[in-house]
Amino acid sequence: MSGSNNDVLRPYDGLLLISFGGPESPEEVMPFLLRVTAGRGIPQERLDAVAERYLAHGGVSPINAETRALADALRAELAERGIELPLEIGNRNSPPFLSAALRGLAEAGATRVLSMTTSAYQSYASCRQYLENVADALTEVPGDLQVDRIRHYAHHPGFVYANVAAIGEAIDRLPAGVSRTGAHIVFVTHSLPVEMAESSGPPPHASPGSYVDWHRTVAANIAAQLGQERGREPAWDLAYCSRSGSPHQPWLQPDVKDLLARLADSGVRQVVLAPIGFTSDHMEVVFDLDEDAVPAGEALGLQVVRASTARTHPAFIRGLADLFAERAAQARGEMVLPEVINNGSPGRYACPPECCPHLTRRGAPTA
Repeated sequence: MSGSNNDVLRPYDGLLLISFGGPESPEEVMPFLLRVTAGRGIPQERLDAVAERYLAHGGVSPINAETRALADALRAELAERGIELPLEIGNRNSPPFLSAALRGLAEAGATRVLSMTTSAYQSYASCRQYLENVADALTEVPGDLQVDRIRHYAHHPGFVYANVAAIGEAIDRLPAGVSRTGAHIVFVTHSLPVEMAESSGPPPHASPGSYVDWHRTVAANIAAQLGQERGREPAWDLAYCSRSGSPHQPWLQPDVKDLLARLADSGVRQVVLAPIGFTSDHMEVVFDLDEDAVPAGEALGLQVVRASTARTHPAFIRGLADLFAERAAQARGEMVLPEVINNGSPGRYACPPECCPHLTRRGAPTA
């Protein structure tokens, strides 16, 4: 497509892709871990143990390369639509940091920036904390730069279908000796403290909280589409990985390995691990699924394969570009979203002050 179609995203004149970040060399591993765990009182021996897992991979997390690939795919999709705006990556815990990304956009002439995070779900850790980080970063940027964001997108059809396709490909990799139509899907996401999960999303909060509800809804949508495509809807469960923190604090369960043990005891023989809580194949997926859960399942006699994440699947990328355009239309007053859309996805863009609170510290400013 030739010619500019930037008015589709008006009033925005810059785009920001916000990610968690990760080390890209052995020298970056410990500084990265110290930034991630700052203020949490994590013992040094625990940090050393985690660092060894990164160092076993050359000190490089795949997340930064995955984020760069996502940014490139978004730029290409927007260019196909005739939209050419500067798009920067800003990380919470590694270069390029949020403050540097925002300064770059301001220096490019941006005054109002539209952002998205690589976290698709609602919770303090996956949403509000990022908004607090943006607010902090803006204090380091001269001028009056404004940053908005697209809505949460876990329920969006583009994200859902990207996972349908990934799980279908994983099912096809299972050995043919057992009926692959009977493969059990274990949807996996990051565990959270139960209290944080129950207070996710806007009030009124109710157990189990929108974090769990959202994952269950996304999983059910994926399973239904797999059933339509393959003639049989798979059995499935939701499990959690990457628990950290005090052993005395309740976290979401079951752990993925505990669930695999129960499935093996019940006679299940084929399992697909589907990391729907993650948008890319970063270190938690590698550590907790590829290197931990898959071998544990195989030791139990299960045939286990791990599905890819959404990554840069074309349906996911098109969906994100559509959400940029949707948010711009809302900012221009051309669209009013209902409070709830897409099977539970909130239509709102501005989070109320009580939304996804920190467990012990409330009221921090957000972008």
